[in-house]
Amino acid sequence: MEKSTKRKLIVSTGGGDCPGLNAVLRAIVKRAGQEKNWEILGSVEAFNGVLNNPMEVINLGNENTAGIHVKGGTIIKTTNKGNPFDFPIEQPDGSVVNMDRSDELIQRLEDLDVEAVINIGGEGSQSISQQLYEKGVNIIGVPKTIDNDLSSTDLTFGFRTAVQIATDSFDRLVTTAESHHRVMIMEVMGRDAGWIALHTAIAGGAEVCLIPEIPYDVDKIVERLNLRYSKGKGFANIVIAEGARPKGGTTFSQESNEVGYGKARLGGVAYELSEQLKAAGCKAIIRETVLGHTQRGGTPIAFDRVLATLFGVKAFEMVLNKEYGRMVAWKSQDVVSVPLLDAIKDYNTVNPDSFTVKAAKGIGISFGD
Repeated sequence: MEKSTKRKLIVSTGGGDCPGLNAVLRAIVKRAGQEKNWEILGSVEAFNGVLNNPMEVINLGNENTAGIHVKGGTIIKTTNKGNPFDFPIEQPDGSVVNMDRSDELIQRLEDLDVEAVINIGGEGSQSISQQLYEKGVNIIGVPKTIDNDLSSTDLTFGFRTAVQIATDSFDRLVTTAESHHRVMIMEVMGRDAGWIALHTAIAGGAEVCLIPEIPYDVDKIVERLNLRYSKGKGFANIVIAEGARPKGGTTFSQESNEVGYGKARLGGVAYELSEQLKAAGCKAIIRETVLGHTQRGGTPIAFDRVLATLFGVKAFEMVLNKEYGRMVAWKSQDVVSVPLLDAIKDYNTVNPDSFTVKAAKGIGISFGD
């Protein structure tokens, strides 16, 4: 068989799924199509596709990317359990040993005649990008996370869709809280960053917003809730980030027993807060809602489709210009590139002294501090 003369680029989507991933893939394919001499490959389930035996690598073209910008998830699938530098390998006895398979990954990329890699993912994925770049891989990062916790970019696609989903849910909880004179606690994602909770609380008009960056005092929350009730009548709504914690306390989490998943599992702090409020003397009836993965799924809103498309086009053009070791970023209403090292240097959290927090307090939202 005659060897292809086309230049090859491989794309990976790693970490949690996120609205807008498919829009990036489509944009890369469409922009590459204008150059006529590129073949775009997709590694199934992050870099696992390249490392699997047999390899799971698919061709990405107009046929399988047409119209996918409106779909959630990623057509090449994703995983947060495939770090090539710490790859879980099941042994004959059923035990699991983590191994460094990065050299094997690089060799397989060379065997595929891959010229460059575009790695779409959050902080963990971009840390892998930097490590591969240091080992000589021509790699470019595209920031992806609903948590908006990557530094060096003003926004990540998927964040605004997650906030919209959370706000829609919050609006529904407000009406049922009012109807039953209840306190409704809604838990949102974000891990150690409170961006989703903060924006949802402002958009939805929450009475209380609890985020990881501002540890809360349960007594102060009860005091705030009591202002909403008179002779047993009233209602209140609370938004809490999954990584929120009380003053002097710790984040509510569980160790994961999933092979290859290196982080503690968050989720359930809404129920923990409910018990804390009751113990502190809150007399109102309390109900809890954990949104969980609903924030990740479904159709991305228009803004995230646009941002993801801009990122995809920029990433491919960075390949053309050989701007490796860098990540696409949204800065001051423009799409630019930044060094991967800068992107992963700091964790992007909410500044308690920011105007957004001050504005939230200015409209009466309590952070329990």
